[in-house]
Amino acid sequence: MKDLNNMWKARTWMKTNVPFLYSWHAYVGYELDLFEAFKKPVRAEDVADAYDLEEELLNQWVEVGVALKHLKKDSKNRVKIAKAWKLPGSKKDSPSSGDLLKEMMELHIPSLLHYPELMKEKKRQHFDNEKHGSTVAKTSTLLEMLAFRLINQNVKKHQTASILDIGCGEGGYLLKLAKKHPDLQLTGIEINKEVAESAKKATANYDQVDIVQGDIHEYEPDQAFDYIMVNNLLHYIHPEERKEFFSKLNEITEEKGVITIISPLQKAKYGKQFSSAFNSFFMTFDNLYPIPSEEELKNIAEECGFEQQNPFPIIREGGWFFVKWVKK
Repeated sequence: MKDLNNMWKARTWMKTNVPFLYSWHAYVGYELDLFEAFKKPVRAEDVADAYDLEEELLNQWVEVGVALKHLKKDSKNRVKIAKAWKLPGSKKDSPSSGDLLKEMMELHIPSLLHYPELMKEKKRQHFDNEKHGSTVAKTSTLLEMLAFRLINQNVKKHQTASILDIGCGEGGYLLKLAKKHPDLQLTGIEINKEVAESAKKATANYDQVDIVQGDIHEYEPDQAFDYIMVNNLLHYIHPEERKEFFSKLNEITEEKGVITIISPLQKAKYGKQFSSAFNSFFMTFDNLYPIPSEEELKNIAEECGFEQQNPFPIIREGGWFFVKWVKK
């Protein structure tokens, strides 16, 4: 009976792990640009030669792709992508779902796999912003497609004249806002030098945009802002330091000004599985911190002179929310 039970458990876990194969296969295809290579029917050995890849491994990746129906073979043994709409495509299309896969496979999963070691040795890893900042910035850009509408609505509603984007990444929000609102004064601050340079290049044709490379904790602007954006940032700030952080933002927010926060939330109505996974990932590092709960943000808002409105879900499956504060 015990053997049957163990076999049943083994089969159950094998079935549970099947979805990971789809992610792994898509990640390898994206990282090596193989879905671009197989856009048209071509033999695997020709792709191995053209891309200078180990042929046996490529053939095995193709076989997995055929089994998963990411790829298909014709009668001449040529390979072509199937259901292209499901696949991440080429790196030249970045930012895309491929960037999300890259972050998951190169950063999230390896960190989670270190859990036994970290727990036994009672230690944490250190997040290298210079190494991973660019990838994280690209995945953050994917949120823009869903969140920008909400930000733009608030810009109009509050008759905004000036905006500060803290942790502006590659400047995606600022670029979109500059195109829609030529009279807006836009400032972005980004700690990662490479990412800040990308933001400067992206917004170079818009004189109304100023990109500052630096740490928000050391940033001393010479003005207050109507609207401050805090997007995908709170896990970089220790929970005990968040009140101080937002107290400083209160000082540079105009009267009746607005702060909007985009972040996963703990124990929220939606996305509890993903938000708990996010926390598990963040907590493997000594310089990343747990995501906040709605209640934590509400308490900080009240203590720092803001009124919090009901969070709005952006990505329900992932527990991502849009939170709005208005200065009292």
